Amino acid sequence: MFEGRAPEGAIAIHQGAFVISILDYGAGNLRSVQNTLGEIGAEYELVRDAAGLSHAAKVILPGVGHFGQIMRALDQMQVRDALIERIRAGVPFLGICLGLQALFESSEEAPEERGLGLFKGEICRFSAAARVPHMGWNEIEPGTLREPGAKLLRDLAPHPYLYFAHSYYAPVTDATAATCHYTVPYTAVLETENIFGVQFHPEKSGPIGMKIVRNFVEL
Repeated sequence: MFEGRAPEGAIAIHQGAFVISILDYGAGNLRSVQNTLGEIGAEYELVRDAAGLSHAAKVILPGVGHFGQIMRALDQMQVRDALIERIRAGVPFLGICLGLQALFESSEEAPEERGLGLFKGEICRFSAAARVPHMGWNEIEPGTLREPGAKLLRDLAPHPYLYFAHSYYAPVTDATAATCHYTVPYTAVLETENIFGVQFHPEKSGPIGMKIVRNFVEL
C-alpha cells in the first residue's frame, strides 16, 4: 500500500480518524483522483489487494478505459469478492465513471465479462447516430426519481454542469439520484445507502467536482 497525505497547510478532513482507500488497478485517472483528495485535505492510501481492502473505512474505485479491462484487472488482483464483501458490510463506496458501470451485471462493451452485479441491468452503448465519446460539460438533473437531497450533491446548485467522457452509460434505476441526457436519459449519479457512483469525472469538474468528492469524504 502507498499512502498519500494532504499538502502542507491543508486540514485533514478526518482529523486522523480514517484514510480513504483508492483501489488501484491501473486506471488512467488515478493521479487526478489523488490530487483532488489532496486539495481537500483528505489522506488516502492506494490498495492493490484484498488485505488492503479488509480494513478500508471508505473506498473509491476510479475508472478510465474499457469495461473488460477493469473487470479482468479486479479478478487478476483477486479483489472482486473482497470489494463486494466490504460494500455489503456498509463501507461507503464511490465509483467514478467506469467505476460506476462496474457495479452493474454486464456491459455491451465486454459482454463476456461479469460486472460486480450489485445493481441489475446492463451498461449500454450510445446509439450509432450519437457522436461518441460523449465528451465535455453537461448538465445533470438531480432528484429525477425521488425527492431531492442526494448526499453527494449536498449544497450544490440545482442543475450543476459536470465533465463527462464516455461512450457507454448506465440505465436509470431506483437508485438513480440524478440523470443526464445525451440522446437518452441515463444515470449520472447513483446513490443508495452506502453505495455511490458518478458517471462524470469529479476530478476534472473544477470546484463543483471537488465539492462532490468532499461530500463523499465527509459522509
